[in-house]
Amino acid sequence: QVQLAESGGGLVQAGGSLRLSCAASGRRFDPYFADWFRQAPGKEREFAARITWSSGRTYYADFVKGRFTISRDNVKNTVYLQMNDLKPEDTAVYYCAAGNQIVPEKDEYWGQGTQVTVSS
Repeated sequence: QVQLAESGGGLVQAGGSLRLSCAASGRRFDPYFADWFRQAPGKEREFAARITWSSGRTYYADFVKGRFTISRDNVKNTVYLQMNDLKPEDTAVYYCAAGNQIVPEKDEYWGQGTQVTVSS
């Protein structure tokens, strides 16, 4: 079984930056995709970014384009989310996920989430 553990969340002022990390452990980690999602209070979880593990090709939701960057380190089995120019509406629990599904919401492996709070 694969376990995913997020870190790097916290409290930041609007306009600031954070880098989230998601480390995989357990059996051999070789997903086709790795993703970041977020869930704001009172809202449904939403897709933020995706990276193809082998090629590094990336995909982004419109609301993060130009501000967030997803990357991965194949050796460390870690996926990152660099978040710049943060806004109060980015406040949410951020989850990483991974798997072989075309539809991100169907990823096989999920982390527990890390809280990001952006103050105005």
